[in-house]
Amino acid sequence: MAFTVDQAVSLIEGAHERQRLAHAFLISGPRGSGKEELAARIVKSLQGSGGGGMDLFGEPVKVEVPPLDELQGEWVRILRPQSKSRRIRVEDMRELEKSLHMVAGPDAWKVGVIVDADRMMPQAENAFLKTLEEPPPRTLLLLLTATPGALLPTVISRCVRMPLVGKLDLTGEGGAELIESLNMAASAGLGSPAVALGLKSVFSLILARKKAEAEAAAHEILKEEEKTLKNAVEGDWLKRREEALKSVAESEYLAERARLFDVLQAWLADVLRIKSGAAGLDFPECEDSMRGVAAAQSLTGLLQRMEAIEDLRVTLETNAQEQLALEVGFLKAFG
Repeated sequence: MAFTVDQAVSLIEGAHERQRLAHAFLISGPRGSGKEELAARIVKSLQGSGGGGMDLFGEPVKVEVPPLDELQGEWVRILRPQSKSRRIRVEDMRELEKSLHMVAGPDAWKVGVIVDADRMMPQAENAFLKTLEEPPPRTLLLLLTATPGALLPTVISRCVRMPLVGKLDLTGEGGAELIESLNMAASAGLGSPAVALGLKSVFSLILARKKAEAEAAAHEILKEEEKTLKNAVEGDWLKRREEALKSVAESEYLAERARLFDVLQAWLADVLRIKSGAAGLDFPECEDSMRGVAAAQSLTGLLQRMEAIEDLRVTLETNAQEQLALEVGFLKAFG
């Protein structure tokens, strides 16, 4: 079961009031689901400033909660990926653990928030296990991630899972760029090979950037680990680690490709909704651009374009040559 931020806050505050607050929560959900907002509200609540009581008219007073990073202080530590590889290093984790083991006042809670916890390097994740197993008194650990499955099962098993509801963020990374290109294509009119190949070029460019970023991150991780572990591991460990990091980079690339296909399908689905008079657009800000396409295209034609996108997605899951498949698929879907 997934929760809204308000529901999650209520559950956690209730547990705290009953003195049954768990020591670690795994807060998961897609980008934009409110993971950092929830963490900030939990911190404010533990500091005794989570609720505002009632005003003179008996209405609840809502206390404004600042962004998570503004809450960092003596007893609140926020850890984010910092290295060139956008990973959380073991050195960063040890600094966090050191702060959590400092002696605080009798009523103070120490809170460690790990943002993008799935970006922990293996050594950092393993080092963190001891703190999860034997946390200092009055310590709360909040792990925030959009991909909980990327964490070690031993880490997940030691946390109370708090999944948040939320739609997949289709505008993040290169999504907004692709949506802008789709709107421009709508203005030019679907049905032209030039328009279709232009969209394919934008799609491929976004993917190429993601691939380069993922490979560069994997390279930086390997450099950091080689420097740290060169004389402490068996001879072929680094080679095996290099292959594992290549697989991670490939997985990130494929995940980005799947998300861009979600953008294409969501955009076309909005055009279909406009065509049929349905509500609930994924991209309401694009409605004006979409109306021209909806008016010019038949319902059957739009459904065929949707099918072409899905066929292309399936084709790319085989051993098909990617760029050739993209060219053919985009011509069918948008040409």
